[in-house]
Order: sequence, then structure tokens, then C-alpha cells
Amino acid sequence: QVQLAESGGGLVQPGGSLRLSCEASGSIFRLNAMGWYRQTPGKQRELVASITSSAATNYADSVKGRFAISRESAKNTVHLQMNNLKPEDTAVYYCNAVGRSYSYLVQDYDYWGQGTQVTVSS
Repeated sequence: QVQLAESGGGLVQPGGSLRLSCEASGSIFRLNAMGWYRQTPGKQRELVASITSSAATNYADSVKGRFAISRESAKNTVHLQMNNLKPEDTAVYYCNAVGRSYSYLVQDYDYWGQGTQVTVSS
């Protein structure tokens, strides 16, 4: 009942920048947090950055100082500004939202986007 629409992925050279966006839509009752995860083949999906409804942020050590997460609460939208990109940042990036839908009010649930590819290569 909650859908996450991702955009902004693509191919960029090392040192370049990309801006990912994710908008949640549907029967949203409350979202406690939104964020971005990434995954490469054969590796565990890992948290990149997250932001709560109170604007508290969390970043993976590998992206601190290079990435910045922000939100537009009225639109249930989150952005990830990625600067000084490195080849190691290459992955599929997944938007995540934690909260409740009007159609499922029993408990909080994790909602996931379909993923957007980020490739950093010269």
C-alpha cells in the first residue's frame, strides 16, 4: 500500500556527484524514518544513510563527509547528495521507509524501492 519511487542513479566518473531522490506515496499513516541502503553482488545489503521524522541522521563510516541526506516531510521525500564518488560506491541503491500504512495499522513495516543503479567508473 506504500510505494517508493526512486530516481537519480546513473554512471559517473570518480570524483563526480549524483543526487538520489525517493518519494513515498500511497496509503501512508506515518513514516518514522527514511533512508538509503546499497548492495553489490555477493554482499550483504548495508545502510548508507538514514533520517528520522525528527531529522536525526545516521551515516555509514565509508560515506561520512561525502554524502548528505535530507528530507521534505510534506512530500514524504528523501534525497541523498553523493559527492566525491569512488568506484567502491558502485552498487544498487535501495530506498527504505519505516512506518505504517492505513491498510496495515497493526505494526510498523519496512517498505522498499526497486533499486537504482549507481556506477562510478572512468
